[in-house]
Amino acid sequence: MIFGVGFEDPFVVGLICLGILMTMIFVGVRVVYASSIVGLIGLIELLGWAPAAGIVGTIPHSKSSTYALSVLPMFIFIGFMAFHAGMTKKLFDAARMWLGWLPGGLAVATVFATAGFAAVSGASTATSAVFARVAIPEMLKFGYDKKLAAGVVAAGGTLATLIPPSAIIVIYAIIVETAVGPLLLAGFLPGLVSALIYGGIIIAWALLRPEQAPKTAASTWPERFKSLPGVTPIFAVIVIIVSAIYGGWATPTEAGALGAAVVFAIAIMSGASFAAIKDSLMESAKLTVMIFSLIWGVLIFVRFLGFSGLPEAFTAWILTLEVNPMLIMICILLAYAVLGMFMDAIGMLLLTLPVVYPAVIALNGGDGVSVADSAFGVSGQMAPIWFGIIVVKMAEVCLITPPIGLNCFVVNGVRPDISLTQVFRGIALFFVADVITIAVFLFFPEVITWFPEQMASR
Repeated sequence: MIFGVGFEDPFVVGLICLGILMTMIFVGVRVVYASSIVGLIGLIELLGWAPAAGIVGTIPHSKSSTYALSVLPMFIFIGFMAFHAGMTKKLFDAARMWLGWLPGGLAVATVFATAGFAAVSGASTATSAVFARVAIPEMLKFGYDKKLAAGVVAAGGTLATLIPPSAIIVIYAIIVETAVGPLLLAGFLPGLVSALIYGGIIIAWALLRPEQAPKTAASTWPERFKSLPGVTPIFAVIVIIVSAIYGGWATPTEAGALGAAVVFAIAIMSGASFAAIKDSLMESAKLTVMIFSLIWGVLIFVRFLGFSGLPEAFTAWILTLEVNPMLIMICILLAYAVLGMFMDAIGMLLLTLPVVYPAVIALNGGDGVSVADSAFGVSGQMAPIWFGIIVVKMAEVCLITPPIGLNCFVVNGVRPDISLTQVFRGIALFFVADVITIAVFLFFPEVITWFPEQMASR
């Protein structure tokens, strides 16, 4: 008896351990340690030492050998090599040439440049760090407000969590045990919609406050076309990944490997040094190990939750509520917004999805429900994809939400002349844009499901 009292009800043990876990996280214990320790204690309480140790001991190897996880280091490596290949500066210059004439044109160009880089990166903090160096000096040179310039970069960096290759989408697919390929494809159109809404709200703000985002001179058509060869490699990587997954001639891992090979070749041809390549490999390895360790720790807790019966009890309770399912869904998303103020995105998803995901699928009508009979206008086949993209979008919001707001800290770290307070004030505009975007995803699920539905019908 770990707790000193013989709890016969596994549900009670589950609630106690969940409370302990949340307390540990809120006081600053890292998610990987908190979840693994509490999960082990809970398993010992329910099963005894020997069975608990056997379960915990098999998780690292069994999960590390999962083929779906092999896509993560590929996607991570693409992002680091793309930076060393000099793609970011060329991408921003091209976006500035084509979009700089718009109201708030440099800020709009930054959004679409970050979206383009997100398509070969998948790391939001890396995207924010890179464009804090590339885009902010350019915007400040033309008289842009510091808060707006910093906010654009912090918010634009979040697009990397939604636009493939996205590590968070892969992690979601592994947790809920659904196919990675359709989920990755599903992120493209919502990512584009997010970028368009960001761009639209910047233009509206620039029209209202032109002194904060002065217009710049339009580039000539020859200058615009001259900028296109510099971004061709990025489009090449996007075409390879999308065509491979959509066409079915390669798995997501194989598509990621092809993309990594293309970016690596471009980096070599661009004159990347041996030190730069070594740094890319080392940083990719470090980030991969960090994510794998986080998955191991949380899955120990997830195994415990399965024995406690907590997910089933939560689902049963949700289904008894005589409330509009959409209102319940909105409350779940609000809970994610609150959790995101205190936890990192990956840890938040890993800890909540085992409980929340079954409830949402059941609330929609189950695995076999049709669109007409579903609660959210999504078939049972597409519900995991629809909910996954919305949850990943919520993870984006968490990256710019105070007090954690990791992207905001990254921008402040790269540009210490812009205070953290100014960065957080700068993202307020984009928080509004994110609320609008999530509303679009909730009430127009076709935005998310169209691409995977086309893939499924082939």
